[in-house]
Amino acid sequence: MFKELRATPEPKRSLCTDFIEPLDFLEITGEIVLIAEVYVKNKLMPLNAAGDALHLAIASYYQCHFLLTWNCKHLANANKAGHIRRINSMLGLYVPMLITPLELLGVQDGY
Repeated sequence: MFKELRATPEPKRSLCTDFIEPLDFLEITGEIVLIAEVYVKNKLMPLNAAGDALHLAIASYYQCHFLLTWNCKHLANANKAGHIRRINSMLGLYVPMLITPLELLGVQDGY
């Protein structure tokens, strides 16, 4: 089970676990781990946000169109977009769209 889910109280943990159980998961290869390390080394993300770096590395490596996240500090952050594009371009990687669920649904702050 994922670290975030282990820390989630019941009954929410079981609901989330049941929801993701039928999903196929992308393999985390050694190359993906190295990509995440490059992100940290290039200060794209701090070491304490290594999970965020790994999420971005997985989405970039597998050329996911979107990385859907509530993490606006390290991922869905307009101030980081250029840095992410530069690092991924340097590595020859795809740049996924980093968006929040509200952006995906087209919800805008009451407008």
